[in-house]
Amino acid sequence: MLVVFFRAVFLYVLIMFSIRLMGKRQLGELQPSELVITILISNIASLPIEDTNIPMILGVIPVLILVSFDILISNISLKSKGFRSFISGSPMIIIHGGMIDQKQLKKLRFSIDDLMGSLRQSGVFDIQDVEYAIVETTGQVSVLQKFDAQPITPKTLNISGTSKSPPAVIVSDGKIIESALAAYDIKEDWVVSMIAKSKCALKEVFLMTCDKELNYYIVEKNM
Repeated sequence: MLVVFFRAVFLYVLIMFSIRLMGKRQLGELQPSELVITILISNIASLPIEDTNIPMILGVIPVLILVSFDILISNISLKSKGFRSFISGSPMIIIHGGMIDQKQLKKLRFSIDDLMGSLRQSGVFDIQDVEYAIVETTGQVSVLQKFDAQPITPKTLNISGTSKSPPAVIVSDGKIIESALAAYDIKEDWVVSMIAKSKCALKEVFLMTCDKELNYYIVEKNM
């Protein structure tokens, strides 16, 4: 039992390291080649855990080979558009100028329900509001709404202004996040003084956010 435990922990660390090497992607954003390698890695890694008679090396080597192969494929894809299209395919337009391309939908085996569901995920509930819709190589649908259906923006209204930095988490569960302070050039002494101003101690802070203009927000622990 102990052997299975240590094997599982070791392979977990190995696979996490391998996935980090392959790059950060959500499951729904994986290219076909990446998805295949991910499935193969998970299946191969499970064998030494299920059967302790299989040497660990027979699980480790195939995983490393597959990860190296994926990195090689990725590097070739970056340099060759033709190879990238062969491996990952190309984006396909399914709505063009407000008109649904039924041939492309059939080619992609995309049903009306699939199309409407993808549009709703993009915040569009009326297909008449869509000017262009493109199925990306990951299977996700990108949508461009018609001009009169697009959200109003400051640019549309000719309103000038400057973009503000988003608030960063600088204290989490009573601990100061040094990397956030460095990124926003915030002094630790200032953080401590603002917490004291709120009449609580650092260890009592559940969450503290702050932007580059030093607008901060503090949430105290309640349990």
